Amino acid sequence: MIKDQPFFSSWSGGKDSCLALYYALQQGGKARRLLTMVENEERSKSHRLPVELLQKQAELLQIPLTTCVASWEEYEEKFLATIKKFKAEGINYGVFGDIDIPGHLKWVQDICAQADITAYHPLWQKSRRQVVHEFITAGFKAMIVVVNEKLCDKVFLGRMLDLALIEELEEQGVDPCGENGEFHTVVIGGPIFRHDLPLRTGPEQYHDGYWFLPVNVS
Repeated sequence: MIKDQPFFSSWSGGKDSCLALYYALQQGGKARRLLTMVENEERSKSHRLPVELLQKQAELLQIPLTTCVASWEEYEEKFLATIKKFKAEGINYGVFGDIDIPGHLKWVQDICAQADITAYHPLWQKSRRQVVHEFITAGFKAMIVVVNEKLCDKVFLGRMLDLALIEELEEQGVDPCGENGEFHTVVIGGPIFRHDLPLRTGPEQYHDGYWFLPVNVS
């Protein structure tokens, strides 16, 4: 469906958006933009990743990054305005990392339809365990940088995602994909990156029920 089609990729900097991008490229799509919604000029939204780090990811992927500053109240308006600009540039598809939450899927499809863009979900209806397993076995590397203290033990903060960690998460009753908001990751390397992203980390921080591991380009 996406073969030879120019697309933008909704980019969080984490594993699901990365795997969706990977599959879209494998299926012959032509990546033209990464799109990240940000809190301000310095940090992304949920993942709280530095824009400098996101820009370095984009450089290593060789895909231009577009960031859009928006509060949650104006998120939809700003997102729509941005993808309408993409459509004017000849971008026909948007690639998203949704897996199995119908509300997310509907929002994406509705907003893309308003911009006359086709929403593409290469991970849709895969099992959550399958998604994270495919991410790891494809050769991608990611670190857990955010945990929700009510849903995931802080001990997992800073851990690299691997098959052993999947088992540990499941033993603790944590969804190994973090799809319910248990944790977020940052991708630091893999088959579509020119080379691994060198990271430096700072002291753990706590905000409103979440533990964060500050990361940036070293």
